[in-house]
Amino acid sequence: MAQLVTSTGFATPRQCLERKLRSIAKHSTMLPAHCVGSERRRQSERPKVRAIADRLGARQKLSTDVPERILEVRRIPEEESATAAEENIMIEGDACPINENVVWQTLCQEARADANSEPALASYLFSTILAHRSLEDALAFVLANKLRSNVLLDSQLLELFSVQYRRDHSLVKKAQADMQAVMDRDPACDKYLQILLFFKGFQAIQAHRVAAALWRQDRKPLALLLQSRISEIFHVDIHPGATIGEGVMLDHATGVVIGETAVIENNVSILHGVTLGGTGTKDGDRHPKIGSGVVIGAGVTILGNIKVGANSKIGAGSVVLQEIPENSTAVGIPARLVKVGTKAEPSLSMDQVSGLDSLNYNI
Repeated sequence: MAQLVTSTGFATPRQCLERKLRSIAKHSTMLPAHCVGSERRRQSERPKVRAIADRLGARQKLSTDVPERILEVRRIPEEESATAAEENIMIEGDACPINENVVWQTLCQEARADANSEPALASYLFSTILAHRSLEDALAFVLANKLRSNVLLDSQLLELFSVQYRRDHSLVKKAQADMQAVMDRDPACDKYLQILLFFKGFQAIQAHRVAAALWRQDRKPLALLLQSRISEIFHVDIHPGATIGEGVMLDHATGVVIGETAVIENNVSILHGVTLGGTGTKDGDRHPKIGSGVVIGAGVTILGNIKVGANSKIGAGSVVLQEIPENSTAVGIPARLVKVGTKAEPSLSMDQVSGLDSLNYNI
């Protein structure tokens, strides 16, 4: 059995925050006059950063021998392996305790298994998952590190996301539903861990949900800043005024654009390159309304304040300019109905081609 040996590896959350504190202290003297305001802001943030660092340290029991035991592997006798395994379980169990959330329990189990099978990822998985006590804590940490910039600190974003998750627990429930939707519908995904850490469609929706919460709180400049960062990082542009239900999957997600007054109901699957846009220059309600159970194929454009009925299917590359009835299949430019009467939710099966066999193709 392999035992992990000390090496530097990735920086832990506490090390990152301590490095930020040292940087603040180093540059806090000899400031020009025009930087006084920025320095005052940094001084006011310093206790907050220290508090976050202390909270992480106390909660995660970060010590030099836990996150740094990565990268190098050596063989050990079998009689020592059981003891080593018990120690690992005890340490990681304290950092990521079992709770009633099945999804979170599974995430922790997957992270432990991947850390054991791939030591190079041990510190990364500890920082992103095993160092946290709940899905919302891990999600806030992942999103903050994804969306940070030189002028938008990860500590600021971490606090922002954490506050919103504590304020509105429905954001967490919707994240769980979205995660389960990806697990059920994407055959390329076999772990919850992959969804949380690597699926940008899932990450973009969760970041949008926080931006939408800020929009409803009339904190519109901050919501628009988040929208801008989401668009830059994930290549997904969702206006914070848009309404998105739960159990929604953005598959691949690149190039998805969703306008301000668009509404997406529950259990909808959307592939890459989809636009839910408006027409003209008038404001007001001007974007599409997508019913529950709908699947929208890659490259679809839906324009105007029109309704796509529940359990409908829009074929890839279609341009929809008129309302689509429930339980229908529409394809083409402009889209036309090719089948009416299907009751199964196509978004759950991700079936994008059945019902099109009666069409005549001339190639």
